Amino acid sequence: MQVRKKEGETAGSLLYRFSKKVQRSGILREAKKRRFHDRPISRIKRRLSALHREVKRKEREKNRKLGLVQ
Repeated sequence: MQVRKKEGETAGSLLYRFSKKVQRSGILREAKKRRFHDRPISRIKRRLSALHREVKRKEREKNRKLGLVQ
């Protein structure tokens, strides 16, 4: 994005014109939309994560029953 300074234009009005041009182009909206986009996790990784959570849950339950954890 490029904006050239007009004859006798102040820096503030130049900045205002530039920001309006960026807003109209939709660049910021697209950047904000992509900022928090997560790529989908594969089925294998989801399954391994679920298995890991299950093992940890059983381990916590066992320790709770033994009185090692409140």
